[in-house]
Amino acid sequence: MQTTQDLIAACAFGLEAIVRRELESLGIEASIGQSGRVHFRGDWETIARANLHLRCADRVLIRVAEFPAADFDALFETVREIQWGELLPVDASFPVTGRSIKSQLSSVPACQRSVKRAIVDGMMRDHHTTALDESGATYKIDIALLKDIATLTIDTTGRSLHRRGYRIEVSDAPLKETLAAALVMLSFWKPDRPLLDPFCGSGTIPIEAARIGRNIAPGIDRHFSFLDWPHTPGEVVEDLRSTAIAAQLDSLEERILGSDIDGRVLRAARDNAARAGVADDIHFQTGDVLQLTNKRRFGCLITNPPYGLRIGDDWQLDALYHALPEVLRGLPTWSHYFLTAYPNFEAAVGRPADRRRKLYNGRIECTYYQFHGPRRVTGDVATETAEIDESVNAVESEVPAQDTADVTVAAKPPAKPPAKPYLHAQGPAAFGHLDAKAIEQSELFATRLRKRAKHLRRWPTRRGITCFRLYERDIPEIPLVVDRYEDHLHITEYERPSDRDPSQHANWLELMARTAGETLEIPQEQVHLKRRSRQRDLTQHEKVDSTGNRIVVNEGGLKFLVNLDDYVDTGLFLDHRVARSMVREMAEGKWFLNLFGYTGAFTVYAAAGGARKTTTVDLSNTYISWTKENLRINGFLDQRRQDGHQFVAGDVAEFIDNHPAGERYDLVVFDPPTYSRSKKTERDWNVQTDAMPMLQKLLPLVRKGGVILFSNNFRRFKFDPQQLQISECHEISSQTVPEDFRNRRIHRCWRIVR
Repeated sequence: MQTTQDLIAACAFGLEAIVRRELESLGIEASIGQSGRVHFRGDWETIARANLHLRCADRVLIRVAEFPAADFDALFETVREIQWGELLPVDASFPVTGRSIKSQLSSVPACQRSVKRAIVDGMMRDHHTTALDESGATYKIDIALLKDIATLTIDTTGRSLHRRGYRIEVSDAPLKETLAAALVMLSFWKPDRPLLDPFCGSGTIPIEAARIGRNIAPGIDRHFSFLDWPHTPGEVVEDLRSTAIAAQLDSLEERILGSDIDGRVLRAARDNAARAGVADDIHFQTGDVLQLTNKRRFGCLITNPPYGLRIGDDWQLDALYHALPEVLRGLPTWSHYFLTAYPNFEAAVGRPADRRRKLYNGRIECTYYQFHGPRRVTGDVATETAEIDESVNAVESEVPAQDTADVTVAAKPPAKPPAKPYLHAQGPAAFGHLDAKAIEQSELFATRLRKRAKHLRRWPTRRGITCFRLYERDIPEIPLVVDRYEDHLHITEYERPSDRDPSQHANWLELMARTAGETLEIPQEQVHLKRRSRQRDLTQHEKVDSTGNRIVVNEGGLKFLVNLDDYVDTGLFLDHRVARSMVREMAEGKWFLNLFGYTGAFTVYAAAGGARKTTTVDLSNTYISWTKENLRINGFLDQRRQDGHQFVAGDVAEFIDNHPAGERYDLVVFDPPTYSRSKKTERDWNVQTDAMPMLQKLLPLVRKGGVILFSNNFRRFKFDPQQLQISECHEISSQTVPEDFRNRRIHRCWRIVR
């Protein structure tokens, strides 16, 4: 075999540039050929060095010939004319593989047979023999046809280079070691900064990163097929192995983190890391990515999340990807890298990637999305809080690791100078960056809150009001509602178009909540922030948390339990404060009925006004229990007895339909939701279509001269009193909306007299 050969580093599509840079870092001049191939020349030492050190290539091939082959005669004769006696020994085993793309010779088995026969003829000719027993070393030959051009190669590697030898146990959707190494080498990660993989599975990305950081040659522990060939100078390989081992670093400056929700695969990851010799360089822990936090700065998150083509359900994946911005904004100085085939990934995370690269994970076409974080600024001072001297500080440019780090070193590198501390970040965060406009909005918000607080400083106190509306979308670009519940703030957001991505918007909301707390001198743990979406297409507000935290607040000399964390609605509708007072004034000696009773605030006021009997109806057992507690803390309900109070946990329509004949009420509060659905009922509730028929059925349950207070929050509600047989009906919304509400149409209310 010739001393210098034409060689090919075969790799997955998209990794050609990385493999070329790897070869160049080894001192080997290379050029990119057709897809998945990098060409270079070299001797046996070059072949050994490439097999030992290439992290992202699959194979190192000797290119025997490349020629036109539009028919079988051309293929056979050209292969036969090659001097096979110089390439293969007489006892060589030479299996032939093949493939054909866009070529006239489309039958791969036929091409393989033709090449095999041609090699046999050439071998017998060159070795002057009539028999070939193929009992010796294996020379795997491949014939690849692309657009009628045939490339004939001999494989020097044997088992693919991605088989490092450490990964015995794998996860359900394993990532090739070569691709994992490429993900790390395409990132800004360097061994002196944190690296995290929150979907680590069997640990391939963390392990490959650790081996890169410690300069462990990827082929250090494995065998290559060319070592079995009789003319291979074995001492060359052993010298290269010894040099590579001497160049390894003892440990990493920063321990790599790998987490996964599946503890089973983490056990396999730890075993794989031990076999790879990097067990002490990686910390694996069980964890949900949605709970991910890290206080370290200037790290890299590199991961291959599930994308449903092999594992996972669509609805789970959608929830996962749409939740990522909330997680990633917690790592503001990090860079983030995702290899995924999930469709519309950038739309899900709310912003375009800084760079994209098409890669293949097996046969799955994926995209490597790269979100670049801020640069770290370094200096000669001792602490991060010290004053920055721009004359001595330098901004460390973010350059992908493969552009700067040698893949192999002849000897251990010289000792590094002491690391300079990171002072601050230069540039925007990849996720959640807030610009000067957001700061300006926070200042406007603070000014408005101070003005409103000053305006309302005497009004609530004089009337015994401790829970009131402080801010209601006063500034259009800050669509928030701020309610004060004594020494707590309850902030809800109403959807409004903005140019912020999800991470930025979440940070913007936190900035506004922090601003409100600081401006009004409320501790941050007593500021409760919720996002309230506009109801569309007959949707209803859902539960937002499950803390179970409740506090007692006062209104009109009465006590009420409110939950400021778990629901969009707190348990006490502040806009009904005036209507509740009306009920107390009218309730003395009356039979009171509270339909869609919610947490029973109207019932408590009726009891305080001296109602002879109260009945509260709501479909929710939770709200019925809440009503009882509100009555109990005000002394209107005994622990053992509930004389004078009736509670019905059921459908309001069924209650009216099945109501006993002759039982009548003097005062009714009918305050239905705009829309409601429940598994407990056969049909959904829509206030526009269902309220009037229910009122018609309700009227017979009311004594002559009895009053119904009918209220709802549907702004476009159309009400025609002519459909009811009533003596009096007046809209009293202007009287019932409290003066602290800027929105005078927060609800509509009618006083109906039978």
